[in-house]
Amino acid sequence: MTTTTTDGARATRGPAVREAIVDAAAALFAEHGIRAVSADRILGEAGFSKVTFYRHFPSKDDVVVAYLQRELAYVRELVARASGAALTVDQIAVALTDEMCRPHFRGCPFINAAAEYPEAGHPVRAVVSEFRVLMTGAIEAWLREAGLDADAAASAATQVMMLRDGALVAGYLDQDPDRVAEGLAGAIRAIVGPRP
Repeated sequence: MTTTTTDGARATRGPAVREAIVDAAAALFAEHGIRAVSADRILGEAGFSKVTFYRHFPSKDDVVVAYLQRELAYVRELVARASGAALTVDQIAVALTDEMCRPHFRGCPFINAAAEYPEAGHPVRAVVSEFRVLMTGAIEAWLREAGLDADAAASAATQVMMLRDGALVAGYLDQDPDRVAEGLAGAIRAIVGPRP
């Protein structure tokens, strides 16, 4: 993605340039993993100089954080759209495994990032934690709407989140999102009992 100014010259500042760098990084991270991709490779893909890159991102880790924050914004949008909806177990299983249908799926970006950044205090891990709190909270809200009391919903939400993690890994390994979503729905039913 090339950003140009009104006179046709290529822009090197501004949000569009920052997004172009994150776009290039996201594609490379999805295909090769985070640690396997250097800042130079991101620069080559994005087509910007080192000066432009470092003007927007002091380090590669800052690009990783921006990438994960963008993924988190996508998840927040999905959660907001589903909020308050009377979802069935099958619908929630599909929603939790929807990422497997995205192009170039290589596993959950948050699980992958956590595996590549094991230091608990790292900024990457902070975004991963934010994602997990968001998802567990959304699952808990859905379970409460489905009729579970607060304590049962909180406990079940943690278990469903673990199932979701496993389902995404299975989806990456097996490449069969429909079967994985069906298996996840069955596992959720085993935890929460029969629900619509």
